[in-house]
Amino acid sequence: MRILHWHVHGAWSTAFVHGPHTYLVPVTRDRGPDGRGRARTYRWPANAVEVTPRELRQADVDVVVLQRTSELRLAERWLGRRPGRDVPAVYVEHNTPRERVPDGRHPLAEQSAIPIVHVTHFNQLFWDCGRAPTTVVEHGIVDPGYRYEGDRPRAGVVINEPIRRWRVTGTDLLATFSRTSPLDVFGMGVRDLPTHVGVDDGRVATFEDLPQRRMHEELARRRVYLHPFRWTSLGLALVEAMHLGMPVVSLATTEAVDAVPSDAGVVSNRPEVLTDALRGFLADPERAREAGAAARAAATKRYSLDRFLAAWDRVFEEVTR
Repeated sequence: MRILHWHVHGAWSTAFVHGPHTYLVPVTRDRGPDGRGRARTYRWPANAVEVTPRELRQADVDVVVLQRTSELRLAERWLGRRPGRDVPAVYVEHNTPRERVPDGRHPLAEQSAIPIVHVTHFNQLFWDCGRAPTTVVEHGIVDPGYRYEGDRPRAGVVINEPIRRWRVTGTDLLATFSRTSPLDVFGMGVRDLPTHVGVDDGRVATFEDLPQRRMHEELARRRVYLHPFRWTSLGLALVEAMHLGMPVVSLATTEAVDAVPSDAGVVSNRPEVLTDALRGFLADPERAREAGAAARAAATKRYSLDRFLAAWDRVFEEVTR
């Protein structure tokens, strides 16, 4: 198939374009949000092909994969065809509802031509999708391999834009956790984080927007992975950390409570339980290694790339039938 899909979420798209299809990725001169083109910090295969808006007008497209409501208008304008009417389409919902929870109405709830594909069962449960057909395709990632070293007695954290997203990503909790374990925070927009959380004595260090492979190498050297997110679907970084073989300490929110088995780490909504868990893993490298091995076993089974791509092929088969 020839699949039109915008580069919105780098980690998710990296897995998505590893399928057997041709993935048409819009690119604009400024490589802005509507035309980022191929990823530059992730490794994408050659079948992810950049196309300009002008080229799309003449392109053969079998399915449009939407991830933002604005793409409905973009696709119609650039293709000259209306998604869900002139060309099959699906809408990937990456996010938890943000307003009037749990009564949040999905923007596509009033139509039935475009199925909504949720990335977690939690999302499907919490969104009111009205007449729109829904399904779930859980995350999958390109396996980075077992890389755990844990030689640095610090907690690794991955958050994009932690200052802007603040309570959503649990950024306000980092100062508390840093009193128990020094934190190394990876992601986009993390450079000024120590000042914003009021910790500038080295207990919070940052690593700004590293290429994926290098980030994995660095993250795997940390003793434990901390997942402080309050209200996101799941977070692919958590799945990646588990694949690396890292033990997990996480808030028991959204899908995390179902994704992290009890032998893979500690999941709780009680800060004192989580700080005790951090302290325990820092003090006991062997216990950390055992929990990390259990995390990897669980993640490679549930979030494998093959399972993810096969599930998407079933979605495409259904929507183009």
